[in-house]
Parts: sequence; C-alpha cells; structure tokens
Amino acid sequence: MSAITQHMIGGSDGLARPSAARPAGAILFVHGNQGGLLLGGKEAVDDGSLLRFSSRLNVTAAAVSQPGFGASDGPADFCGPATQRAIVAALDFLREQPSVDPGRIVLYGNSRGAVASAMVAAQVRDLRAIILTGGVYDLRGAYQSSSRGLQQAIQKEAGLSSEAFLDRSALYHSHKIHAETLLLHGKYDDRAPIDHAERFLGALLQAGVSATLHTFECGHRLPREQITPVLRDFLTRILAPAAIYH
Repeated sequence: MSAITQHMIGGSDGLARPSAARPAGAILFVHGNQGGLLLGGKEAVDDGSLLRFSSRLNVTAAAVSQPGFGASDGPADFCGPATQRAIVAALDFLREQPSVDPGRIVLYGNSRGAVASAMVAAQVRDLRAIILTGGVYDLRGAYQSSSRGLQQAIQKEAGLSSEAFLDRSALYHSHKIHAETLLLHGKYDDRAPIDHAERFLGALLQAGVSATLHTFECGHRLPREQITPVLRDFLTRILAPAAIYH
C-alpha cells in the first residue's frame, strides 16, 4: 500500500464518495491530538464524520493521518514540514479522483490539525476554503503559555529553534493564504487561547483574505450541536451547487 493510501481513511479504498455522477466537491479532515489514542484518520471513520459529510453534502470526504498517528509513517514532528507534506500529498490524491472537482476542495483541521492545515493553506493556492477549529497560529507564543506536558511534546517533536516555530506559525504566513477561511474557537479554550484566533483573523483580513471567526461558549472541545449550523451555512455556500447539509 502506498504512503498516500495509507493516510487516506474512509470507504473500501479510503474515500467516502458522493452519489452524483459528475465531479463534486471534497473535504479533507486533519485530526487533532486524540488524547494519546493515536487513531489518526481512522477517528473520522469511527465517529461517522466521513459518512455524515459525504452523504449530507454529496461530496467526497477523506481523512489524513498525521505522521506518528494511525497507519502513517513517522515520526511525529508536531505539525511541521513532514506533517504538512502528508496533508499536501493527500490533497493531491483527492484532486486525481474522478469524483472530485479540484476547484471545490475544503481542508478542515482540528486543534493540532488546524495548526498544520493553516500552514498548508499558505502553500496550496487552489483550496476553495479552510475550516480551522481550536488552533494556535503563533507556536512560540503558545509554547510559552502552555502546560509542561505540551511544552515537552513540542520540544521533543519540533525543537525550539526560531525556524521550528516559524515553520508552524501560520500567523506569520497569512499573506500567502488565498482560501476563504472559517475559524471556530471556544471562548474559554485553555489549550489554544482565543487571542490566537483573533490575531490570525486580523492578519488574514489585513492580507485581503475572506475570513470569519465564530466563537462559542465552551473550552477546547466544540459541541457538535453548536457548530453544525455554522458549518451547514458555510459549506452549503462553499460547495454549491452540490451541498445539502443538515
């Protein structure tokens, strides 16, 4: 099995495809830290996300495992260049699928996945949109205020050089991003403080990117019932005419 298909989790060949005969949009999910379970992209299969998004939006839905998670090649590099390359490779794989309209691909990153996805958006110019939940966009700032456990993970996987922090801090690459951006963030997030999302939003708007921040009365984990209406409205517009999400 190739490195790409090892990362792709979904149906029998790693994808949940739309029922329409003509090419439709696609969503690629990038998972978060997963509490040490290391499920990788399989998480989106187990919790029904791929099937739910594919059937309700009538799009191709896929998930990618970050290096060090799931069946991916390791080691983990805390959202760094290796992780970003894995996501780019998965996007390239999606573009090649007959069921996918390459002009309507959405990248959806959660937590740790949002950190890496934001960096990928600075490298991939043809994404239709990105959705980022609970991310940090200035890793040095996050490191300085984070728990000892998170600091140790960053030091072990990424190192503490200026280059390492810059390679994982989308705030300083916002001028390279072209995709419409939806930021979802909990007001009381103790892992990724809300000011990261606010600062990133400001930088994106200043760079001329169409971007929106929705905040919720919660911590790091965003309740599905709260974010579903926001996702429904956003994705219905972004993935039109194929999208029907409810």
